[in-house]
Amino acid sequence: MSVSMMSGRAGRSRRRSDPASPARRGQAVKGWLYVSPTAVFVAVLFVVPLLLVVRMSLSRWPLLTGDQGFNAPDNYTKVLDNRFFADSVVFTVKYTVLATVLLIALGLGLALLVQESSRWKGLLRASFLIPSALGLASASLLFYVLYSPIAGPAADLMANFGWTFLGSPNAALFSTVFLIVWRFAGFYMLLMLVGLQGIPAELYEAARIDGASRWQTFRRITLPLLRPTLALTTIMCVTGSLLAFEQFYILTKGGPDNSTITVVQLIYIMAFQGQNDLGVAAALSVIALIALVVINAVQLRAFHNPDEK
Repeated sequence: MSVSMMSGRAGRSRRRSDPASPARRGQAVKGWLYVSPTAVFVAVLFVVPLLLVVRMSLSRWPLLTGDQGFNAPDNYTKVLDNRFFADSVVFTVKYTVLATVLLIALGLGLALLVQESSRWKGLLRASFLIPSALGLASASLLFYVLYSPIAGPAADLMANFGWTFLGSPNAALFSTVFLIVWRFAGFYMLLMLVGLQGIPAELYEAARIDGASRWQTFRRITLPLLRPTLALTTIMCVTGSLLAFEQFYILTKGGPDNSTITVVQLIYIMAFQGQNDLGVAAALSVIALIALVVINAVQLRAFHNPDEK
């Protein structure tokens, strides 16, 4: 009797673990039903447009007449021969490095300040986060008015220091970077604050008991444990900076003397101004996408903890 009961239980166990059993198939179907809306969303809004851009980059595709047939690799050659291509890449990288360093450093500094403060914590958080509620295009228009030499209140202040908006390439760059730092510093502060709050307080107490200084605690505890947050914020900041468009399109229009044209602005110019060639613009888009993938892979590799498998 006991042997038959054991064999019956074993049979039921095999039926439950059988991948082809109706219960398992039902769970698989239910799982696909759960992920299908996201899969459709990704396919329609990412995969299909990506494939279309790749197809356009390999074809002669004027803006007004559409597909005129396969012409690879002419579009990529035209991109490399464009007189603004090298300058736009250099300027975009310069802007990305400057904006990333300032935003990450300031975001971490503000997060540490808010975490340490007790009396003014709520006020400080709200003050730093308020600019993040404003859209980037709206913020760019706001700073365009502030910088205006006709009615802008900041124009006279800059003139006192011998610095005029759009007066030089560096002035245009730093004016735009100031806008970006003002707009996004609170957002990166919030991300850093979440990472800081995930560090156990017991580690800081143990370091304090051992007589560690603030700098030693920051270098030995905070930075290593903040590595995932730093990786996330750096990737987000670098990606957003490399794809910069609105702020420069509204504030500088690529000036002065085409010195502030970013890669995305150049894509827009190729597609809708001057050349009106969607094929060449698509080729530059593919190059920018490949560069983003490589850069993000390098960043992930750089922030990878060798102790983690």
